[in-house]
Amino acid sequence: MSADDILVTEGVSKRFGDFSAVSDVSLRVQRGAIHALIGPNGAGKTTCFNMLTKFIAPSSGRITFNGRDITAMRPADVARLGLVRSFQISAVFPHLTALENVRIALQRKRGDSFDFWRSKSALEPLNGRALELLDNVGLTSFAYSKAGEISYGRKRALELATTLAVEPEMMLLDEPMAGMGHEDIDRIAELIRRVSANRTILMVEHNLQVVANLSHRITVLTRGRVLAEGDYRTVSENAEVRQAYMGAGHD
Repeated sequence: MSADDILVTEGVSKRFGDFSAVSDVSLRVQRGAIHALIGPNGAGKTTCFNMLTKFIAPSSGRITFNGRDITAMRPADVARLGLVRSFQISAVFPHLTALENVRIALQRKRGDSFDFWRSKSALEPLNGRALELLDNVGLTSFAYSKAGEISYGRKRALELATTLAVEPEMMLLDEPMAGMGHEDIDRIAELIRRVSANRTILMVEHNLQVVANLSHRITVLTRGRVLAEGDYRTVSENAEVRQAYMGAGHD
């Protein structure tokens, strides 16, 4: 493992009975990079992502993060090491304000229980950092708006703020542009570029224009295996990649 590699998988596979969802995937994510995981429907991207974040256990293979074997670790333990996942479906509390959502994430980082029962004044020391994070994702004017009342794109920005609150060294983004219009896509893409300055990002993304504009490196999966890897030009000119997308239809 190179010192430049932050996340490495070696021969990772996942079988569900007789069905092999992921087969012998070896992946190296370089520190400080934006690395995209792409492929047609059914390529095994989500299964691979779930194994990396320990929501499902691999049937075989090894996963290391910062040189530490995390193959058998629980999701919460992996998150504490600095490997944090943001989910495809916006994971915020809709009846709480944007500020309160970020404050809950800050409590998690602090190691306290979620102090719903405590007075508001007891939580005010967290407000400064929460407002700073909201400003980082362009949500200052929505700090006191209920999360359920803001637009979908801004919910995704809020989710990024709550993810940043736990100060991850590496973020795994699951379809960050899913369900967005062009304006929101541009906004979230710029946010991802901005927050990547001091951390590593691995993302599953279907929007190939976003992948082309953001990613330093791309891994293409098909039928549970790595088909190609490289920068966007390299993979886009690969005949097998073109066939996989044209034959299966990309999503």
